[in-house]
Amino acid sequence: MTTAFIADLHLSPERPDITAAFEAFCKRNVCLDKLYILGDLFEAWLGDDDPSEFAVHIKALLKQLVDHGVHVYFMPGNRDFMLGKKFAREVGLTLLKDETVIELNGVRTLLMHGDTLCTADRDYLRYRAVIQHPITRFLLARLPLKTRMGIAQKLRANSGTQRQLSHQRMQQMDAQHNAVVEVMNNHQVQQLIHGHTHRAAIHCFELAPERPAKRIVLGDWYDAQKIQQQTSYVGIYMA
Repeated sequence: MTTAFIADLHLSPERPDITAAFEAFCKRNVCLDKLYILGDLFEAWLGDDDPSEFAVHIKALLKQLVDHGVHVYFMPGNRDFMLGKKFAREVGLTLLKDETVIELNGVRTLLMHGDTLCTADRDYLRYRAVIQHPITRFLLARLPLKTRMGIAQKLRANSGTQRQLSHQRMQQMDAQHNAVVEVMNNHQVQQLIHGHTHRAAIHCFELAPERPAKRIVLGDWYDAQKIQQQTSYVGIYMA
């Protein structure tokens, strides 16, 4: 049995190359046992009532996996935290809360989107606390779809600038080691898999003497051609 982990595809109509890479991935992996999507599948998702051709297409790709017997799990990220039960029901996937523990090949493993590990980026964490507050989400969900789509369009338009800023503030916006150690100790796990930072790597370290640990960081899918060619695990981790 094979389990796959992906995150940070940032799918949008403006990047058909990434959508094509995801479509190829879905067709190539219909024999997976499980697929975990650890957030930011979409560049922006502000409501399950999105009737667009693009939204329908992505749902169909995921449902195709489910119909082939793949167990698909989705953990919302900072770009698609409004994805909810209606989407999950239509596709047949299972929603996960951030900081979910699973057993992966006999290893107790913590799954996260990863943004809460970036504790040095205090401005972002303050923004996150407001935008993902239940009251804010309640109000957003009740805005007209046209208004929400306008917000999504602005988020997509700003994404290039935000990626540039992330390079300038790379250290500040990266996962902080003390936060990693704290959350892994809290959940008593040996392994952590997350996305968000776009800095694909496997970090091996010790939580304490004689307590080896591993942190697997999923990469983004901005280099769609590399993903399609499977020249690196950069955006896909198989276990």
